[in-house]
Amino acid sequence: MSGLTTIAFDADDTLWHNERFFQLTQARFAELLADYAPPVHLAERLEAAERRNLGRYGFGIKGFVLSMIETALDVTGDKAPAPVIRELVSAGHEMLAHPIELLPHAREIVAALAPDYRILLITKGDLLDQERKLAHSGLGDLFDGVEIVSDKTPPVYARVFERHGAEPSAAMMVGNSMKSDVRPVLDLGAWGVHVPHELTWGYELVPPPVGHARFRSLPNLGALPALVSEIG
Repeated sequence: MSGLTTIAFDADDTLWHNERFFQLTQARFAELLADYAPPVHLAERLEAAERRNLGRYGFGIKGFVLSMIETALDVTGDKAPAPVIRELVSAGHEMLAHPIELLPHAREIVAALAPDYRILLITKGDLLDQERKLAHSGLGDLFDGVEIVSDKTPPVYARVFERHGAEPSAAMMVGNSMKSDVRPVLDLGAWGVHVPHELTWGYELVPPPVGHARFRSLPNLGALPALVSEIG
């Protein structure tokens, strides 16, 4: 066993696809409101609403749907047709039931590391939705601990690591978001490993911490075991 004892994984767009369903629904949203505003304008208004509402609704599909409805009312001057609102609600229901599609290497890598390391899942979002996705992923039995949090900040990570008996200096967080999965854990002295996904919500995009001694970027999860061995 090396000095590394704990490896934590993000869930959405790190172990399984997620953002693609948001983008497909957003395209549907643009079609429904095409008579009221151009797609670019709608996208800007929707993202502004999502950011504004994070403190109220948190992260996840339910907040996204409420932000779509709010934006639809705003751009139509509170005259959004009832069928449009119903369609947006239906789109949310479909998102909450979408099938789970694991990303390449997800199962094999988590399974390969599990015998030698404490393996955690740290994900943010709606509790019921995240529990559903984990249950349908088939990965649940591989984790020593699962944490569904409202946001990912240094204090949140510190509490999670402490709860699971992990020293930050001996912990690694792996995820697709530079903002949520990498930078906060680097502040604690842990390893932050960025595995980019082709689709990333604008809110999660921040510059990489180039030059930080504990920051690493990998092309995919398949490269993780080699990195773990190198760090050890």
